[in-house]
Amino acid sequence: MKIINGNEFESTISSGVVLVDFFATWCGPCKMLSPVLEQVSEELAGKVEIVKVDVDQDGDLAAQFGIMSVPTMIVFKDGQPVGKMQGYVPAPQLKEALEKML
Repeated sequence: MKIINGNEFESTISSGVVLVDFFATWCGPCKMLSPVLEQVSEELAGKVEIVKVDVDQDGDLAAQFGIMSVPTMIVFKDGQPVGKMQGYVPAPQLKEALEKML
C-alpha cells in the first residue's frame, strides 16, 4: 500500500477512482483497517487505486480535508471528493461502497 505525501497528492487523485486512507501509525483501528485495504485493493485492482496519507507527516493535507479522527477514508473520482467513511469498515462493506462509486 503506497503512502503518499502532499507533493504527490494532486497528481494521484487527478484521474480515476482513488481511495485515500488518512491514518496514523499509533492508531489501533488504522492497523486493523490495513489488511482490509490490501484485500479490497487486490479485489478491485485496475478499477480503484488505494493510497494512504500519514496525518502526523502531512498534517496540512489532513487539515485541508477536515480530518478530525483516524482512520478517515475519502474517495475521489477524477480529483473530486465523492465519498467519505470514518473508522473501521469491514471489507465487504468497503468493496460495495467503492463499487457504487465506479
